[in-house]
Amino acid sequence: MQLHQFRHSAFCEKVRLVLAAKGLDYTVVEVTPGLGQLELFRLSGQRQVPVLVDGSEVIADSTAIALHLERHHPLPALLPADPAERAQVLLLEDWADTALAGGCRLALLQAAGADPVLRTALLPDATPAPLRQLVSGLPSGVMGGMGEAIGEVFGPQHRRQLQGNLEQLAQLTAARPHLVGDKLSLADLAVVAQLSLLRFPASSGAPLAGRGVSGIADNPVLEPLFNWRDQVLAQLAPG
Repeated sequence: MQLHQFRHSAFCEKVRLVLAAKGLDYTVVEVTPGLGQLELFRLSGQRQVPVLVDGSEVIADSTAIALHLERHHPLPALLPADPAERAQVLLLEDWADTALAGGCRLALLQAAGADPVLRTALLPDATPAPLRQLVSGLPSGVMGGMGEAIGEVFGPQHRRQLQGNLEQLAQLTAARPHLVGDKLSLADLAVVAQLSLLRFPASSGAPLAGRGVSGIADNPVLEPLFNWRDQVLAQLAPG
């Protein structure tokens, strides 16, 4: 199998977690924005990642990929057999991929506008060094303008809503190791993937590991939530 991805996409992280949970081997194709997306379009008919190539099948969209892998590699199951629990998992996954994902992405963009190390580290690995230096050295006035534009979309009310959702997740994960039932599910993996945008896990490597969105990544109320995330990631680590 081949996974076409952007390294720091939460949806690509979600697929990587599903593959890890099922113990499947795969290779990674890092898509270069622009030219690489044209090649991806020829392969899959669209420009967005993730895309999984599994033999003769080409599957786009993280949920479609997860369901494909669940059908073809059913063990360990990431969707419960119980219909009510299965419905809960799919509802939570959809919420993580939409409402939670939107808040996490915009919060990260705001943080990157104020943090040159963060915004440079988020660039694709293939980004030329001169462009990295340019992005890192952009004056605060330029980045401030970007932050204001994002602020019009992701204002204080949206920030409070994200904070509230994260605090509710922290309560859920403090009470039990899994969001639904007593086993790891697609709901856990979808939420864990989005949390990677708010505080990057150790697997992100330097200089991203531990960096994230100020006021969230360093909020002591949310520390149990990030600890839960890290425990899930530790379960999926090789070896």
